[in-house]
Amino acid sequence: MAVGLEDIKKLRTMTGAGLGDCKKALAEAEGNLEAAIEIIRKKGQAVAAKRSDREASEGCVLCKAENGIGAIIALKCETDFVAKNADFVKLAQDILDAAVAAKCKTLDDVKALPMGNGTIAEAIVDRSGITGEKMELDGYSIIESDNISCYDHQGKHMLCTMVALNKDVDPVYGHAIAMQVAAMNPVSLSENDVPENIKTQEFEIAADKARQEGKPENMIERIAQGRMQKFYKEACLLNQEFIQDSKISVSDYLKQADKECTVTAFKRFTLRAE
Repeated sequence: MAVGLEDIKKLRTMTGAGLGDCKKALAEAEGNLEAAIEIIRKKGQAVAAKRSDREASEGCVLCKAENGIGAIIALKCETDFVAKNADFVKLAQDILDAAVAAKCKTLDDVKALPMGNGTIAEAIVDRSGITGEKMELDGYSIIESDNISCYDHQGKHMLCTMVALNKDVDPVYGHAIAMQVAAMNPVSLSENDVPENIKTQEFEIAADKARQEGKPENMIERIAQGRMQKFYKEACLLNQEFIQDSKISVSDYLKQADKECTVTAFKRFTLRAE
């Protein structure tokens, strides 16, 4: 049967599918809009199942803070071409907006939120049918605080960070520390927050290196402890040299805003291997 252009446009608006796919779906459904929507959705399910074993290494990482909660989320796909598509980025932003508004705690909570004619999880499957690529949500993390700064590195939606401060200071301070987290990829806030398994691993590496250098066995532990202090300076956010002024630490920089100002939490997510 002949399919009208207005119906094709309406179906495209409702589903985001291409004009050709909308025309085919309407023809198959004999003009029934609801049936055509279901045809497009089933196509998405078929694509998602077929490509489930593919690697989704590209995508869009976004962050947002509002009403006491900040979140980072990544919507992944297979190619850079799809990742830069405006509709794909909009879907990622719509998902993030819904997650922050609902104050979701987990990725499963996000997937279960309503979107369109179903859930967010179903909307992603639908989009997979439109792009022909595997798509998945990943990297969801949150911070709950009244003082959160978000940073999208170079505005490229590839690396995002969030930082929470314990004091309501000039936003320039939070922004600077969020940039620090992006650039220096700290392991933890301070020495006390470094996981014990990482401390043990780093100590053993330092001790083995000292032995390989021929240091006396009775000096190995002291040398390793000294090298651990260097590790803490590089790996702990508050101990790191401030990237905008290497003469001071991040902790010292924050004291310029308020003598009691410090970081209470940070999150970082990137699509690139480091």
